[in-house]
Amino acid sequence: MTTVDFSDLVERARSLVTSGGPRVVLGITGSPGAGKSTLAEELLAAVRDEPPSGLPAGEWVAHLPMDGYHLADVELDRLGRRGRKGAPDTFDAHGYASLLERVLRETADVVYAPAFERTIEQPIAGSVPVLPAARLVITEGNYLLHDAAGWRRARAAIREVWYVDLDEDVRLDRLVARHERFGKAPEAARAWVREVDQVNADLIAATRGQADLVVPSSLVESLGTPPA
Repeated sequence: MTTVDFSDLVERARSLVTSGGPRVVLGITGSPGAGKSTLAEELLAAVRDEPPSGLPAGEWVAHLPMDGYHLADVELDRLGRRGRKGAPDTFDAHGYASLLERVLRETADVVYAPAFERTIEQPIAGSVPVLPAARLVITEGNYLLHDAAGWRRARAAIREVWYVDLDEDVRLDRLVARHERFGKAPEAARAWVREVDQVNADLIAATRGQADLVVPSSLVESLGTPPA
């Protein structure tokens, strides 16, 4: 089996873009707590100042998380879905797909995207700018390979999707710790991971075989502590 290291990922990400070529979107997916954001941020830091020939450093890359398309709690309450927040139908999948399509199409102006603020567990509109200079846009989220209509539409806008395959015990420990950091009591955090997050994780794991690249656990673990 061929070993993939971080330098391979950096070179593969850079190779998706050519000087004078179109803007491209790279997707990173995996189960909750797998390290998607960590990998995306490490990639951004590694490639930002080393663009392909002919492209300016810095603003040639952008980070566009999917989590900004969480439905707000007030809407989840209306739909009766708040108790399973994080499931595929608790996101605006078509809104996310529309954003990716805009990102590919509207390259002369800034495209603004929402972010997800974990301290209040709510999306915040207009938080993430994709600047005109961006040619590589890294997006990450749970359902980039999911088979429902809105998610299929989003996948069509993404050049490659990489699957983060973190060891299950490590992933669960990190996920419980994250819930605790953001206010859940230890037992409530474990219950949410067991009863809600794991249902979603099982759906996501079933899409692993559709990924263009699987990022192994050893590589993800070497990147250090995941961001808050």
